[in-house]
Amino acid sequence: MKFRSLLNGSLLVSFREALFSGVAPDGSLYVPESIPALPADAMNPDTAHTLPSVAAQVLGLYIDEIPFEQLQRMVDGAFSFPIPLVKLEDDLSLLELFHGPTLAFKDVGARFMASALSYFLEQEHRELTIAVATSGDTGSAVAQGFLNIPHISVFVLYPSGKISTLQEQQIATVGGNIHAVEVEGTFDDCQHLVRTALADRELVRARNLTTANSINLGRLIPQITYYVWGLLELQRQADWEIDRKLAADVCVPSGNFGNITAAAYAKRMGAPITNLFSASNANEVVPDFFRTGSFRPRPSLQTLSNAMDVGNPSNFARLQSLYDNNFAAMKNDISSTSVSDEETLVEMRRTYEHSGTILDPHTAVGVAATRRLKATRASSGPTIVMGTAHPAKFPAVVTKALGITIPLPRQLQEALQRTKQSTRIPAEYGRVKKLLMS
Repeated sequence: MKFRSLLNGSLLVSFREALFSGVAPDGSLYVPESIPALPADAMNPDTAHTLPSVAAQVLGLYIDEIPFEQLQRMVDGAFSFPIPLVKLEDDLSLLELFHGPTLAFKDVGARFMASALSYFLEQEHRELTIAVATSGDTGSAVAQGFLNIPHISVFVLYPSGKISTLQEQQIATVGGNIHAVEVEGTFDDCQHLVRTALADRELVRARNLTTANSINLGRLIPQITYYVWGLLELQRQADWEIDRKLAADVCVPSGNFGNITAAAYAKRMGAPITNLFSASNANEVVPDFFRTGSFRPRPSLQTLSNAMDVGNPSNFARLQSLYDNNFAAMKNDISSTSVSDEETLVEMRRTYEHSGTILDPHTAVGVAATRRLKATRASSGPTIVMGTAHPAKFPAVVTKALGITIPLPRQLQEALQRTKQSTRIPAEYGRVKKLLMS
């Protein structure tokens, strides 16, 4: 499998090259040269699938530079936590992606990426620097995934005052080879600084620089796995003998649009996904695109679902490329809507009152969007909403919505007790470069 630049289809690289460079030399993102098909028995629930075996099967279609036995060992370590499919109500389930070390879906991609980089670095005996921008959960997932990985230094850029206290503590208290950089600006500023650094050839050469955002294929491709897994779980829970063609709609709370790009890849591979629902908060660049056909980035707005506060989602270009920039084809598969903060709180209350389930604000955006979008699609089949984060990571929002306080899991209690260690800088590239070169 080769990977090509979005701007230059003739520029083809290996997975290893895409992993280490993060972005193409022309500044654009890498995408698979082609989308492989799932094996014929991949969606048969009678086969004894486990989460790591599904991961190895999916990743093996994209990565041919790592022997399959080694790849299986890597995913055994990376996918060492459960991803359960939990019924919320009739024909509506949550795929709980938040049972990893940092209680967010980004643990999946970050842990595999750390393992893949470590594999290649050990073979090559060299050092690597990673710069990553975060709107919340990416930073903590990368920090934990890469903590104490030999030969790797990590710089996590996050917007000052625009992520939750718990998110910041998970990023800025780790220490060791993890360096927290508090940027006086927005997530879009952080993302711009990282992309500028990756395009700086002097810096890239001097520090062997790459990124661990979802703009890196090493983060994105592993996420395909859990869509296949979630649909398999749905098949197991259904009456397989009666309905052998059970398909589902999939709703993805979306910020930088890597997660829904992975879902679209899964659909193209043959996973039984009927409709893709893209759920945004007040940052409605993509819903506006689906209304008007015009993609117009803008400054991000701060919301209760802060990890989705993105005004210029990088991965949307990958999604457009998958559909050959055919607007009609995209609209045929994908519906998009935005959910306000008030609607988010209403959904958190409604879900809790009806089922006893406590949603984090991002997942609540997904559930609220699902209720609206299923009506527009006249869809009567089941829907799987991506449960992207543990609600305990957002205690103030939970208290505001439900009037209750939920116990903090052990991981969060430990993070709150640690001392913050961060470097605060203005949103100026010169300061970032100096920091990375130091």
